[in-house]
Amino acid sequence: MTHNKPVLRMLGIRGVPAAHGGFETFAENLSTYLVGKGWRVIVYCQEDGDGPPVEDKWCGIERIRIPVSRGGALGTIIFDWKAIAHASKHRDLCLTLGYNTALFCARLRVLGIPNLINMDGIEWSRAKWGPIAKAWFWLNDWMGCWLGDHLIADHPEIKRHLSSRVSGQKITTIAYGAQEIRETQVDVLGRFNLKTDGYLTLIARPEPENSILEVVRGFSARQRGVKLVVLGCYDDVSNYHRAVKQAASDEVMFLGAIYDKDVVYALRKQCLAYVHGHQVGGTNPSLVEAMGAGNAVLAHDNPFNKWVVGAGARYFVGAEAFDRVLTEILKDRLQIEEMRNSSQRRFVENFTWPDILHQYEKLLVSHLPEK
Repeated sequence: MTHNKPVLRMLGIRGVPAAHGGFETFAENLSTYLVGKGWRVIVYCQEDGDGPPVEDKWCGIERIRIPVSRGGALGTIIFDWKAIAHASKHRDLCLTLGYNTALFCARLRVLGIPNLINMDGIEWSRAKWGPIAKAWFWLNDWMGCWLGDHLIADHPEIKRHLSSRVSGQKITTIAYGAQEIRETQVDVLGRFNLKTDGYLTLIARPEPENSILEVVRGFSARQRGVKLVVLGCYDDVSNYHRAVKQAASDEVMFLGAIYDKDVVYALRKQCLAYVHGHQVGGTNPSLVEAMGAGNAVLAHDNPFNKWVVGAGARYFVGAEAFDRVLTEILKDRLQIEEMRNSSQRRFVENFTWPDILHQYEKLLVSHLPEK
């Protein structure tokens, strides 16, 4: 009987099934997990078009598909407003993923509807945003801290940041999870003329704060005997994208943006090592996925990455340091094997989906409204 089931409404994402990145992947995993545990889960989904919301089901999850005629950031803001307006007509527990429109959560707060907010990364600090966007994110960062009944940080550094605004007792740290990759399609590599352990992978948005230019320069400082495989959409319109491509030696391969999971899993699993240049953010999904594939990790040296991967990775800042670290590990394949084992151990201990999702369910249960 559905009226006895615990109920969760999920806001702040584009929808399920996942097609747009880390938060959607998390939402899909949490939704299907909770449904399997006997919850009723409602997810708000953004769609292009006009008209009233459409309700349907996917894998036992109730979807409220809200059409929005505007694209881009404005379309997302309109969608978030409509989703909160719909959720506010009910008394169910809400989980908001991200704080980009946290201001709208005032509507839930005023009505006494419990709302947990995953505060994501420190978005306003990212170099890619202009002053207006930074001001908007900064304001919503504050508003999310005040308006959420409880906050979720995916990394201790994010909790530390949030604790400068609200009491630490209002914040729970739960990391991001990933799927362990054990078996992949070996024949995938042949499409790109690659061989197992014959390349490094770099999977990131092509932005300065992800250190891609420094990595490509450092890698291209000498002949390596292995490839650097770069995933992501690079075009010649962007000065930064052009600079990255111009810095690349003939051993760097730009494969474009690849969304086929089987292909990405194969490229991850069979690489020699994974390169993670992200300088900001909490627990990065791409980094956790690399650990789930048992990759040796070369990461930008900062507190975010160091907490996730731990002592078993090698760290760098800048092109020269990357060149030095890479040159050293390519001479010592035994060290790469030790790095792989370390990644695998840390992943199993801290970042598997069953463990992460159990932590979420425990927190959600503690905030369920009394019927």
